[in-house]
Amino acid sequence: MAFKYPAARRDESKVNDYHGNKICDAYAWLEDPDSAETMAFVEGQNKLTMPYLEQCKVRPQFHQRLTELYDYPKYSCPFKRGKRYFFFHNKGLQNQDVLYVQDTLDSPASVFFDPNTLSEDGTVALKMGRLSEECEYFAYGLSSSGSDWVTIHFMNVEDLKPLPDVLERVKFSCLAWTHDAKGVFYNSFPRQEGKADGTETTTNVNQKLFYHVMGTKQSEDILVAEFPDNPKWQSSVSISDDGRYAVLTIHEGCKPVNRLWYCDLQQLPNGITGLLPWVKLVDNFDAQYSYITNEGTVFTFRSNLDAPRYCLINIDIQKPDKQHWTVLLPQHDKDVLGLVSCLNQHHLLVNYIHDVKDILQVYELSTGQLVRDLPLNVGTIAGVSCKKKHSEFFYKFTSFTTPGIIYHCDLSDANPEPKIFREVEVKGIKQDDYQTSQVFYPSKDGTKIPMFLVHAKGLQKDGSHPVFLYGYGGFENAIQPYYNVAYLLYVRHLGGILAVANIRGGGEYGLTWHKGGILGNKQNCFDDFQCAAEYLIQEKYTTASRIAINGASNGGLLVAACVNQRPDLFGCAVAEVGVMDMLKFHKFTIGHAWTTDYGCSDDPEQFKWLIKYSPLHNLPQPPYSGAPYPAVLLLTADHDDRVVPLHTLKFCAALQHGVGSSPAQRQPLMVRVDTRSGHGAGKPTAKAILEDTHIFSFIAETLGLSWKV
Repeated sequence: MAFKYPAARRDESKVNDYHGNKICDAYAWLEDPDSAETMAFVEGQNKLTMPYLEQCKVRPQFHQRLTELYDYPKYSCPFKRGKRYFFFHNKGLQNQDVLYVQDTLDSPASVFFDPNTLSEDGTVALKMGRLSEECEYFAYGLSSSGSDWVTIHFMNVEDLKPLPDVLERVKFSCLAWTHDAKGVFYNSFPRQEGKADGTETTTNVNQKLFYHVMGTKQSEDILVAEFPDNPKWQSSVSISDDGRYAVLTIHEGCKPVNRLWYCDLQQLPNGITGLLPWVKLVDNFDAQYSYITNEGTVFTFRSNLDAPRYCLINIDIQKPDKQHWTVLLPQHDKDVLGLVSCLNQHHLLVNYIHDVKDILQVYELSTGQLVRDLPLNVGTIAGVSCKKKHSEFFYKFTSFTTPGIIYHCDLSDANPEPKIFREVEVKGIKQDDYQTSQVFYPSKDGTKIPMFLVHAKGLQKDGSHPVFLYGYGGFENAIQPYYNVAYLLYVRHLGGILAVANIRGGGEYGLTWHKGGILGNKQNCFDDFQCAAEYLIQEKYTTASRIAINGASNGGLLVAACVNQRPDLFGCAVAEVGVMDMLKFHKFTIGHAWTTDYGCSDDPEQFKWLIKYSPLHNLPQPPYSGAPYPAVLLLTADHDDRVVPLHTLKFCAALQHGVGSSPAQRQPLMVRVDTRSGHGAGKPTAKAILEDTHIFSFIAETLGLSWKV
């Protein structure tokens, strides 16, 4: 054996019955994060993994170069509130982005809110922030160590003084001010036994919607919506542009459908005093409706009603019957309607996704007529900032090789042309050194799958190049071009190719594409990803032993399932915060919401789908004599309360037991468990740099890559 893995007790007596199928759950004891045995297991694994990662040959160069190249200024689009402009900015290596304010776009900016002052190691992050309509107050939610739990605080905008109001037990919440700035809508979960610091596994149900009146205690907050008969429902409120209506969307799980209720706040003579008299405009889960704007009683929604690529519909709430609904922007023949915002009183800023690349246009709100296209290179709109009452707007463009260009345009100008407002250059990275292309390859069933390739210019197709193949394939998420310094270092200094496969399950081509990779069709995701690797080999870019695959969360599931199905096809696999136990995922924290994508083992037919690919349940038992597994690095974190660490820990124990005991297995099978860290959002810069360093050093070490100057 190449590596001596920490011993992990197997409890063969732990057997669960799924519809008459007896399934052993030998590592169920790892589901208790606080047990001495689990802690000893984690400590033993880190004692093996961390020294290995630290001694990887390219680690010092990669860490130094990544730190140098990460040290570039990062900006968000400015957004206007009241008469002033706000924007997020990071000088380069600050752990958290800082919120700045300025009187005009030309005047000097000053720090408005700096999360870096809240913790020495940067593990307290600003998770959400909302300024009231006329900029009297700032409500902001803080999370610690990467947890999804948020505590909301408030401050006065004029003098930056903190206010005594504090809201706790907040998670997966909206944050919506009424226009009079008297208070804010938010969601919270009821108190439960045990801890709620992000290290627990308790399920999150019975979310409620509250209204907090400024200057009062949270215990006095007004309950405005609850769903006691539907504990898994979650809700979100947005306030209409005119301030008159509260628009409520209700979700169950992650399916792109919602109920749509509203309340006319002007019809409340005494203000908000209790459960609101919601009017149920749509009271089923047949389609998705997202509020865009309203002109009086005519509301515009982005919807997938009879439109898998999405459209815009108008509903007059005085004539709510479906027969009176009208289509403002019909579904496009091929492109997916993405982000839509209202601006300049009567215009719409509309983004379409065309073969995974963004298009940006301006339309008339009243007629749905196209006004103009906005120039855009091949890439992604990474941010938009506009409001209905303002004529100006900002948008941020990014790509695999462009860190960010922010454009500014004012529709009140005689000849409104977008101008570059801010362009960031990264010293040491020349865009001309890289070539980005898009290819379409056939999957197992013949479906053409798009894939982006980024590599050095003039690359010879001689089968020699290492590949970093990334995928996700779930929850209608479209993986579009994005800037990542670590990827560019891999291409430049390790001679690699970045490949991003837009597999089914995502939203790249709308609902049909999404449905093609979920529930009973989930195997399509794995086929699409494996076919990406086969295409890269067939086209002489690389060989199987030089392919590293990577994915996080649902993508971690993808990587683990593909390694089980085709261990011969990859040289290295890095699975981050993956969903590995497909029979029990719905029992922990927010896992129940993912049954809309995966199904649930409580259902006999869905159990049959899940048991076929569940990473934990498809690992070989010793003695294993099949193809050796690629090098495997699993990553998780102690405060990940989205995909709880037990998934990765159980998978690791079973992987080392089944594959690690094989004399033919020379490559490492390791896990890295981070502390004071969560699923990924809000991660401090220093932790993000170290994590990427460890990932790419592990890939270089196990694929035998050396640093090229």
